[in-house]
Amino acid sequence: MTIKKARAALSHSVFTGISRNHLDRLVAELAEPSVAAREGRLHRRRGGRDRHRWPGAGHPETLTLRDRLLLTLAWLRLALPHQALALLYGVDRSTVSNAIRQVRPLLAGRGFATPSGQRLHTLADVLAYAAAEGLTVRLDGTEIQVRRPQANRPGRRAFVSGKKKQNTIKATVASDAHGRPMWAGAIRPGRQHDQTAVRTEGIDDLLDAYPDVKFLVDAGYRGLAKDHPDQVIAPPLKPKKDAPPDEVAAYEAARKAQSSQRIPAEHAIAAIKWWRTLQRFTGRRDVLPEVIRAVAGLASDRAAAR
Repeated sequence: MTIKKARAALSHSVFTGISRNHLDRLVAELAEPSVAAREGRLHRRRGGRDRHRWPGAGHPETLTLRDRLLLTLAWLRLALPHQALALLYGVDRSTVSNAIRQVRPLLAGRGFATPSGQRLHTLADVLAYAAAEGLTVRLDGTEIQVRRPQANRPGRRAFVSGKKKQNTIKATVASDAHGRPMWAGAIRPGRQHDQTAVRTEGIDDLLDAYPDVKFLVDAGYRGLAKDHPDQVIAPPLKPKKDAPPDEVAAYEAARKAQSSQRIPAEHAIAAIKWWRTLQRFTGRRDVLPEVIRAVAGLASDRAAAR
């Protein structure tokens, strides 16, 4: 198969997970960062020395930016092996691996789209945006199964999730009332508690800095709700076994009301988990944070356009 035919086939949304118009916008958006990243790599390869030739001189690149982006999207969407993608393009597997390694950080650095056109990059950006727009933020954690670390390696147990009984990496996702992902971060080994992970991102100080921003969370963040009762809303405590029926009925009604308001967080996580690489990640664990941010950014693009 020629590169032209492979490019036409992979441009379909079945492989990329995005529309062709979205793909065209991505190519235009990443053109300048891609050139800057390439110049940086060449500068480091030269040992910091200046160029002797004009940019673009020498042998042309085998794969254009669009081709490299298509390969990366196909890998993110379907978790296709690099060897299979190399067969489609008629190139060596290392060429595909290098292309994905170059494009992945560009996608991860784009941030998260909002309906207003502003892009959010940090949890501080989320709270500032929520304060300006009067939004209530939904916060929830998700776990992604990863390969088990080698035996006798320090920190091996840190990835064992007490909830899933598997080796996982945990990420925290913030969304709005429409299930749009606004941030994905606090990426930690699966053994760490959801609340502890988000506290390491400085959420306590941010809540103090933005007293008008409110969060809807599940029972895993009850301690955060206890420290910030006016801002963080967690499900009510379950009554005791010998509680009267009216108290149990009131608890069930309050729990269902809070859950129905918090459910958009699950929709945001589902939009991210739709990408095959985040259903079970078989690559290197240190690459997963970039993959999560790249996929969440792409999912936010689709959600913000609704």
